[in-house]
Amino acid sequence: MKRALLVILIVLTLVIAAYIFNRYWTHRFDSLIARQASIYRLDPDLVWSIIYEETYFSPWKTGKDGEIGLMQVMPAVGREWAAETGMREFERQMASDPQTSLRDPERNIQIGCWYLEKIYEQFQDTPDAEVRMLAAYNAGPSRAAEWSRPDQAGHTPSSAEFINKIDIPSTRAYVISIMQRYRQVKNSRK
Repeated sequence: MKRALLVILIVLTLVIAAYIFNRYWTHRFDSLIARQASIYRLDPDLVWSIIYEETYFSPWKTGKDGEIGLMQVMPAVGREWAAETGMREFERQMASDPQTSLRDPERNIQIGCWYLEKIYEQFQDTPDAEVRMLAAYNAGPSRAAEWSRPDQAGHTPSSAEFINKIDIPSTRAYVISIMQRYRQVKNSRK
């Protein structure tokens, strides 16, 4: 009897510890996300959902195509941000050591949000711009623009039609997954 109670207490303690650690892990960058999302006029819940999908909040991750950090920013995007914002020192750092520069959570989220805003501007007048923005973030703005192109009758694809036009399975899954998580987060705040 004592042994069973001890096992139950140990299991319960482990479950509670795992829950607390997971809450800490997934929300430790919330203030950075909120600050940068505000600067770049983005919904912090969407940025949070992107980071969840990209790296599950692991700043050291590197993608197979050279993406770096929490938001899996490409070095070219980091250099573009530095050039457009006049950050010459960061531009030099990016040229010599993009890994270190883009692994910094604050800088990574800043550049990722800047890039998302830039993409959003391209799609802001289309229905469900977030879906198109996510596809562009993952597969590139030119591909997303192609998938978003109106048909011969001038009808701009709805979000469902747009998702169906995505011919890269991993991008389609990426967009669907993030939008589901984003909606869950939004609904949990109501």
